[in-house]
Amino acid sequence: GSLAWNSHRHLELFYGLPGLGAALHTANPRLPPEHVAYTIDFAGYEWLFVDPDTLPLAESLAPRLPKLRRVVVMAPGPVPATSLPDPIGYEELIAGKPGTLRWPDFDEKTASSLCYTSGTTGNPKGVLYSHRSTVLHAMMSSNGAVIPMNPDTTVLPVVPMFHANAWGLVYAGPICGAKMVFPGPKLDGASIYELLDKEQVTLSAGVPTVWLALLDYCAQNKLKMSSVKRTLIGGSAVPISMIERFWKEHGVEVVHAWGMTEMSPLGTTTRFNRGERDLPDAERFAITAKAGRPVYGCEMKIIDDAGNDLPSDGSVSGNLVVRGPWIVKGYMKGDGQGQFLKDDWFMTGDVCKIEKDGSVVITDRSKDVIKSGGEWISSIDLENAAMGCPGVAEAAVIGVAHPKWDERPLLIVVKRPEASVTKDDLLKFLNGKIAKWWMPDDVVAVEAIPLGATGKIDKKLIRQQMADYRLPSV
Repeated sequence: GSLAWNSHRHLELFYGLPGLGAALHTANPRLPPEHVAYTIDFAGYEWLFVDPDTLPLAESLAPRLPKLRRVVVMAPGPVPATSLPDPIGYEELIAGKPGTLRWPDFDEKTASSLCYTSGTTGNPKGVLYSHRSTVLHAMMSSNGAVIPMNPDTTVLPVVPMFHANAWGLVYAGPICGAKMVFPGPKLDGASIYELLDKEQVTLSAGVPTVWLALLDYCAQNKLKMSSVKRTLIGGSAVPISMIERFWKEHGVEVVHAWGMTEMSPLGTTTRFNRGERDLPDAERFAITAKAGRPVYGCEMKIIDDAGNDLPSDGSVSGNLVVRGPWIVKGYMKGDGQGQFLKDDWFMTGDVCKIEKDGSVVITDRSKDVIKSGGEWISSIDLENAAMGCPGVAEAAVIGVAHPKWDERPLLIVVKRPEASVTKDDLLKFLNGKIAKWWMPDDVVAVEAIPLGATGKIDKKLIRQQMADYRLPSV
């Protein structure tokens, strides 16, 4: 297993270890320590590869890891002093060894890597990828109609390698002969911009919160991303305001992607049909704001709560289920069986519409949708609308209990530095952009919105923080 950031040494593990017939587990150092220890112990491995700055975390976890017997520190120099058992430096481990490997002959369904879900409800669940599923996913995601890459492409995966193999880019990039650039642990706007500029990156990938910091850094310092042509954004819905900023301020096209750890992770990407790229900006941005169309090989449909198929004509929302050759058929050691339906369909937990042209419009996570007066309100749509308001840096929406309507939306925002936007300003801005009955009952300004281990807004923690909140009308 590894406890590491994005680096060239970490990349080598993705090929060297599966090439031996072993499975690489990329533990997530951003998870709560008890969850990290759980995933490492549950997986049961004995060797751990760590970065120098994850060494203290590994040391603190060691008493809870009875199976651990060897630690490899992925640093160029000597091994730092550590209490961990039998440490060895990465360069010492591979010194004098051949730089090539005769690929062994084993069953294509042999496990190649293990990734855990973020554990937002209970302990994280293990998703085991096979060589077959990994190769098929890499082949299809590197298809020119999905994530265009070739030997002239320089890719910066800001999305961590412990997040579904950096969305599969650790395999898709090299398949295409693309140059790979790795950021290490520094994901602030200044560090990312420096890498983009110095290495002349043409394609990047990450979650919206990272790109917000980069866009703001560029705006504050009057900088332009000169080489980047596209950025792949996933993990959570991309607001139109961010799509617009990338294009108008930097000439960068946003590719909106949707997927899950359980899907290796790619399910959909936005791509334009003939003529759509020439549409007016507003129409083109609206297409990109959708989740996109399914990648070939990934089947999708929506069902109601009773399991009945719903029409894919954009008329109704339903529970999104998926299946395909790189989509999980069960969690490691039998966890979470309720999400697996007959005929290999997997219940994603997302609520969406599927339009006639196959475009997927994610309405909400099933646990986040706001049920008001028997109707559903999309927290994602409300958040995206609020993000367009001048002076708003981040936005989150949760449902708050109401005696008459069951739930009503509460808008939580982080203001931009020195912005003076008020509650009335926000509600006025939203007027006419959303249905009247969707209008938030209140707006609360906070210093920061909590994020989960993969950079997504943590609605569970927000609800805990707002547990004592009461709407002004109640």
